[in-house]
Amino acid sequence: MRLHSDSFEHRQPLPAEFALGARDGFGGNRNPHLAWDEVPAGTRSFVLLCIDPDVPTDPALVADAATPIPVEHPRGDFVHWVVADIPADVRAIAAGSCSDGMTAKGKPAGHDAGGVRGLNDYTGWFAGNAELGGDWHGYDGPYPPAHDLREHRYFFRVFALDVATLGLPARFTAGDALRAMQGHVLAEAALYGTYSLHG
Repeated sequence: MRLHSDSFEHRQPLPAEFALGARDGFGGNRNPHLAWDEVPAGTRSFVLLCIDPDVPTDPALVADAATPIPVEHPRGDFVHWVVADIPADVRAIAAGSCSDGMTAKGKPAGHDAGGVRGLNDYTGWFAGNAELGGDWHGYDGPYPPAHDLREHRYFFRVFALDVATLGLPARFTAGDALRAMQGHVLAEAALYGTYSLHG
């Protein structure tokens, strides 16, 4: 299976229109275009993930904007998008069709590309914030700390599955989807873009 995008080149920077954060505040927060082909026979649905594996693991360091975060600082994953049960006949997602701007307190549960939106990790990040706290479903783009010296990578991954639905609860995470798809993955395709607000 092969995945590509008209919105950015593999291993190249994501334009700010696809990011939640920009140098002067908020970015466009539009989802990028994605398209996949060479799908294996027997595919009955797809799962889409977007994960940043370069997120600093120390919240205190993230909060201290005066101190640069070293490149070698330990990193963890941050989920920006999860969609399950995308119908087998879907082969593309248009730019801006699932997200076009920021929604305070997050987008509601619903559908992207015919599939079911899961929760992204801004749900936990903004928990307790009176203005932004809520359930953040669907796509919300990059917003790396401006004082982070590491360039972040955003991996878009599409999985072809041999089941039409994963039977996930109404409120699910990428972890829930990954566990449910075990033993059902026929193929996977991935690409990544980079983003940084440093410098």
